[in-house]
Amino acid sequence: MFIISLHYLQPMTEVEKHLDAHRTFLDDCYKQHYFIASGPKVPRTGGIILARIKDRASLEALIELDPFKIHGVASYEIIEFMPNRGLPESLEP
Repeated sequence: MFIISLHYLQPMTEVEKHLDAHRTFLDDCYKQHYFIASGPKVPRTGGIILARIKDRASLEALIELDPFKIHGVASYEIIEFMPNRGLPESLEP
């Protein structure tokens, strides 16, 4: 499982220009069961995504399709972890 921490590199006016396209990207990832949760940081300096995808290389390739990445709106920190506790449905591959 992965935690993806996005940090905005552009002012909010630029972030908001690409927000609808970013949300469409997220929706597509949810449909494919790659992402299990996402949302903005508080304060709104970026966002967090919890991802369940087979490996880091696949996740990195997927992130390249995010409009925020394409347009240089955000940077991405990927943290991999091995959950050993949680709701059973959240731990399934």
